Amino acid sequence: MRSGRRGPSEGRGDERGPPDGQHPSGAQHGASAGRAPRAQARGGGDLLRHDGRGARGLPARPLRRGAEPGARAASGRLVGLPGAARSARVSANRTLGLRGLPVWIHVLGCRSNLCEGDFLAGDLEARGAHVVREAKGCSAAVIVSCSVTAEADRKCRQAVRRARRAVGERGIVAVCGCWAQGVGADEAQDLGVDVLVGNRRKAELTEAVESMLQNGRSFCDLRSDLARGREWEELPASGQGLHTRAFLKVQEGCDHFCSYCIIPFLRGRSTSRPVEHTMDEVRRLLDAGCSEVVLTGIHLGMYGRDTGSSLAALVRALSGLTGLARLRLGSIEPFTLDSPLLDALAESPIFCPHLHLPLQSGDDAVLGRMRRGYTASDFIQVCDRVRERLGPDLHISSDILVGFPGEDSAAFANTLRVMRRAGIGRAHVFPFSPRRGTPAAAFGGRVDASALSDRAGEAIELGEALLSAYARRFVGRILPVLAEDGRRRGYTPHFLQAAWPGEAVPGRLLEVRIESEAGGELRGCLV
Repeated sequence: MRSGRRGPSEGRGDERGPPDGQHPSGAQHGASAGRAPRAQARGGGDLLRHDGRGARGLPARPLRRGAEPGARAASGRLVGLPGAARSARVSANRTLGLRGLPVWIHVLGCRSNLCEGDFLAGDLEARGAHVVREAKGCSAAVIVSCSVTAEADRKCRQAVRRARRAVGERGIVAVCGCWAQGVGADEAQDLGVDVLVGNRRKAELTEAVESMLQNGRSFCDLRSDLARGREWEELPASGQGLHTRAFLKVQEGCDHFCSYCIIPFLRGRSTSRPVEHTMDEVRRLLDAGCSEVVLTGIHLGMYGRDTGSSLAALVRALSGLTGLARLRLGSIEPFTLDSPLLDALAESPIFCPHLHLPLQSGDDAVLGRMRRGYTASDFIQVCDRVRERLGPDLHISSDILVGFPGEDSAAFANTLRVMRRAGIGRAHVFPFSPRRGTPAAAFGGRVDASALSDRAGEAIELGEALLSAYARRFVGRILPVLAEDGRRRGYTPHFLQAAWPGEAVPGRLLEVRIESEAGGELRGCLV
């Protein structure tokens, strides 16, 4: 993530990555697992704080939203301080209470989590911590968690156990994010968690860790009910050491509630980052040497609908910034690609022609039970329309969810048909994972494990073939490639990886003549 610091360790950008350490033989409980004493409530039901002592032994102030740390805007929508203002405030009002202490940050899950992990790394360093890549021997471990599937939950529990062993009896384990929002407090304590931070409270994590390191371990629960508010929590990246791309979170939460998805319950209602704060942060990233920005969010296409703005307006504003060479969008729902957004993308000189449009299923009955809000024909029409507006070489990647309850062999065949007809390139295939509390968890018609595995394998195989076929069209062309840090490879505008012999300066746009394709990766030589 950063070349200038030993930054957060991370998963593969989603919960499908391999385990990061050996699976422990079993969870320990009670004192043997380092379970901390439970805190007492101070100032309200969601204001649980550790042992009643604040940083440096002063009486604790309740950590309420919009209070310490950070500030709430007059509108009541903003939590935290933006960028340089936050760093200046920490420098002016805080001693470096974490000076020299090693802290391990481990990120699981989506690109939004990567953005949040980057903020936490900068926030910890602003208080003097030394962010490291290995957990062993650290004073504290911070895990940015994911809960999109049962497998993601398992990896979070595994990461917590690993962190607890690594930091020892006196070290602090802090967990934030989606798994942290949904897990029971007793289970978290039994696993060895000291600081449990829910979504839209991450700006409070560093102060809680600092105070606990100075005053002794106890259990700190910083979570709130996300069902009502639409506050935006400002978590700016520092931008230190960036040479290529930066993931920039501009939207949080989801109001769509697909029948299988737990994320709206864990992330809260949709809310958008103020345009002026987004623009300010991109300017800081450009000053730090970054030349490509990827806009991310939980439901990115809903950006601005709660503030009177729009994603199209943001794209136009960013496209006018001097020094920004490339602009990408993260995953975006097909039904949010309206004409103003397509016009803004088509007219942007820096938009990279790649869209990730989740299909999930190509069967209308399954899509209806999923509550996706479109039919297979609708999805194909969207793909045709965006290629007509953005060019025939547009790369459309997608998510495919196989084995949804009620999916028979004919329904699965429909999904494969739509993948071919829509011209999908890269496909991320996920088996259905029932999430407690969602309607789909109670649906009948479960697909048996053997059929589920077979279908996932077939969809993956088709996705690989489609990606290879899409990539081959570029053989013989000269493409601009953004060189990655420390590697003889980078990405084309269409989000295809390209490699070449010889060295290159990270962050520099190179001209590469494409000579061959293998497994969706391009190979060539510098021009």
